[in-house]
Amino acid sequence: MAIGDLSRTDQRTTPGSPGHVAAPRRDAEPLGTSFWQLWSASAASNLADGIAKLALPLIAVSFTDSPVLVAGVAMAFSLPWLLVALLAGALADRLDRRRVMVAANTVRAVLFGAMALATALDAASIWLLYAVAFGAGVAETLYDTSAQSILPQVVSRDALSRANGRLNAVELTANQFVGPPLAGFLVSAGVALAVAGPAGLWVVAAAVLLLIRGRFQVARDTSTSLRTDIGEGLRFLWRHQLLRTMAVMVGISNFTMSAVLAVLVLYAVGPDSAMGLTEPGYGLLLATLAVGIVLGSLVAGAIERRLGRSAALGVAVVVAAVVVGAPALSANPFVVGAVYFGGGILVATWNVITISLRQRITPDRLLGRVNSGYRLLAWGGMPLGALTGGLLAEWLGLRAVFAVMGVLAFSMVIGLFWVTDSAIHAAERDAEQQV
Repeated sequence: MAIGDLSRTDQRTTPGSPGHVAAPRRDAEPLGTSFWQLWSASAASNLADGIAKLALPLIAVSFTDSPVLVAGVAMAFSLPWLLVALLAGALADRLDRRRVMVAANTVRAVLFGAMALATALDAASIWLLYAVAFGAGVAETLYDTSAQSILPQVVSRDALSRANGRLNAVELTANQFVGPPLAGFLVSAGVALAVAGPAGLWVVAAAVLLLIRGRFQVARDTSTSLRTDIGEGLRFLWRHQLLRTMAVMVGISNFTMSAVLAVLVLYAVGPDSAMGLTEPGYGLLLATLAVGIVLGSLVAGAIERRLGRSAALGVAVVVAAVVVGAPALSANPFVVGAVYFGGGILVATWNVITISLRQRITPDRLLGRVNSGYRLLAWGGMPLGALTGGLLAEWLGLRAVFAVMGVLAFSMVIGLFWVTDSAIHAAERDAEQQV
């Protein structure tokens, strides 16, 4: 959908805002120029993310062989979701969401540019790597919260599943399919190049975002404090059983996957490792998960129609546990890659269904804060997961990390007692009545 009305978003004319009456839409209706500009910016930004998140642990290995210190890089990158997620949500509901995204990408470009310069001057260290990872993580928190909150202002809520499918596909193609193997090759070519590449891509993403026309700031009737805004969003999320349950389930999944990914590089890379992969080979292993996710993003609608939403989510939960525990059962990269591919399809299905549902049932004025509160529960455990993975590897060995986390991931099935089709339909019905 074109967003010619977005210049009046402060007058509550955006889809889903009070006073707006959504017009019937056909699935074949174009999503609009502004959506595709957002899509393009997302592609560049997520390609940078994909390179950065794999390059930093690989660079860390050149400074230390300690599992705890290597895992600390992933912890530094994800720690901001625990520390500043709520603030990021409040800002996304106060400020122009597009401008927040531009600023966040600019900050990330500056940080990685500085890291590239330090590397070229032979002044880099593991501690500088931590600082850059943490700063980039803060910017990512701001960017991602605003990116998920801006979408209902760009397309109608009826088109959210289709738009999220397109965004999910390009994000994961760039972040996990193209980014990881590219990061492996860049690290092999030189550390400075591996950090300069993402910096350039974030500059491109910021430039594309500047092309999107319109205002993306939600109208506010009264002046309130940040603390009051954050509290309002948290209360909405906590009182909404369906959203709360899904957030906790994703939190468990992300905790376990973060623990696995924090030490997987030690299990997979090097002639003395269990898998014996090279850096590019490691990137290709992670790319198998991404290929599955991209495919799943494109067929998520068909899976949803065939199984129903609650059944599709249930299958995704079980498969996610298998993905986490797979390296404990086999060190064969082809076996693990096959499991990652199949798991990626269901992971994408979960993402498309739950993100679209969250955007439909949350008022636009609260969407940034609810997204941030949701992600605090969903992603706040990631740094703790990375630390736990490193400690378990030190105490019990690498294979034990995958086994323990696989069992923990399976506990998510308990949440399926509350994530039912009747609960989903009731939440959507209540949201429509409140518009």
